[in-house]
Amino acid sequence: MSESSLISTPFHSKSTASEVIAGVNLTGRKAIVTGATSGIGLETARALAEASAEVTLAVRDLTAGKLAAEDIAATTDNPLVKVMPLNLIDRSSVASFVTSWRGPLHILVNNAGIMATPETRTPEGWELQFATNHLGHFALATGLHGALAAAEGARIVSVSSAGHLRSPVVFDDIHFLRRPYDPFLAYGQSKTANVLFAVEASKRWINDGITVNALMPGGVRTPGVARIQITAEEIEKLNATRIGYPEIIWKTPQQGAATSILLATSPLLDGIGGRYFENCNEVGHQVAGTPSGVASYALDPDAAEELWKLSMQLINS
Repeated sequence: MSESSLISTPFHSKSTASEVIAGVNLTGRKAIVTGATSGIGLETARALAEASAEVTLAVRDLTAGKLAAEDIAATTDNPLVKVMPLNLIDRSSVASFVTSWRGPLHILVNNAGIMATPETRTPEGWELQFATNHLGHFALATGLHGALAAAEGARIVSVSSAGHLRSPVVFDDIHFLRRPYDPFLAYGQSKTANVLFAVEASKRWINDGITVNALMPGGVRTPGVARIQITAEEIEKLNATRIGYPEIIWKTPQQGAATSILLATSPLLDGIGGRYFENCNEVGHQVAGTPSGVASYALDPDAAEELWKLSMQLINS
């Protein structure tokens, strides 16, 4: 990837989702946003509704989802805001969502995620963060492939994180069966998987008109982040890894949703896939000593293909 070929836009770290989507008309387009009851997901869904899309909130908590839908409809004057149940770690829930979907799907925002959770496993024995952040979204996207292809120009937005810089996908021990569990390494691995998914899906589905890009939304104090319980030892580890880094600049949820909206709607990204964005612009490989940029292992086509094959085996096992 040459720096001169990176996609740049007029937007930046302080741009909001509403500013990015201004002038875009999504009338007749259907969108799904996972994890849309609060934070970045809520504001992503709101911006899509502002542009007149039909937006489906895919959520675990239907009560919270209905409240979010009512709020979005009231603030955007768009009544086409729906709610559907989706539990990403329940394969039957994902399958039910997929079979219930009708018609083409123009935009899929894989936004839901968990971070730095205690060691937990799904009934299949999968590590919880990898199962939620990657495998659930992988099953959802592959299950909706027909609807995405029918849109003739669909986009998938894969919400990753700078946390991916902490770890590649460790293929010989993804689920921490042989190594000590580290919540931040597990999170980093799952976020690397989000980028690798964008790389491989774009390669496999480009002839179907489907493009996929990944992004780092920025530091946003979402409910998921606020719930993290960090020990003194983990705080010391975090501080040690940030020596020489600039202080985290927290964004509002509206600013955090801006890059997702850019990838979902900007004409600048027509036909573009398999790339990684921060602050509404594509970024190159990580510069040593900074927490910005994309790790080379997250764009590795061989790792992307291996992850795809493994994910298919797991969700179909």
